[in-house]
Amino acid sequence: MHIIIDGYNLIRQSPALRRFERISLEEGRRELVRRVSRYKKAKGHKVTVVFDGWLAGPPAREESREAGIRIIFTGRGETADEAICRMVEKGGEEIVVVTSDRPVARRAFSRGNAAVSSQDFEALMKREEDNIFIREKGVDEGEDEDSASAKHRGPSRRTSKKEKRAVQRLKKL
Repeated sequence: MHIIIDGYNLIRQSPALRRFERISLEEGRRELVRRVSRYKKAKGHKVTVVFDGWLAGPPAREESREAGIRIIFTGRGETADEAICRMVEKGGEEIVVVTSDRPVARRAFSRGNAAVSSQDFEALMKREEDNIFIREKGVDEGEDEDSASAKHRGPSRRTSKKEKRAVQRLKKL
């Protein structure tokens, strides 16, 4: 699976990452990459983080790798949203787009991929960090008694094949 992250969108939707961005834009990016690299290490997914270079970025698109993560800075005149949509259009693999930008999420979904909001992805990263901590400390998580005894109350309609595929991709996160 390939996770494509709208970098500045995630930073600005996250109170924790925004604190680093207040120090400097570079600090915000560095902390995002650090957190995403820990998540990648735990899950093993291919990850690309795309940053806007639309107004003040490099004249041409720049790519690099850091901690196993592909990092893209779009060139001037190109938004991260446009770059992400092009990657989604290209396809060729299971893709999950991390963005709180609805048009980008809709584009991913329309191509049979999944999208997750920046806030939800941050929660997934936090949960994985907690799981790593628990495994390292040897603490037993146990099962929540309330969730085991609760009755299932889901939607009354059938889920479409497209929605089922998107849910399957999200479960892999």
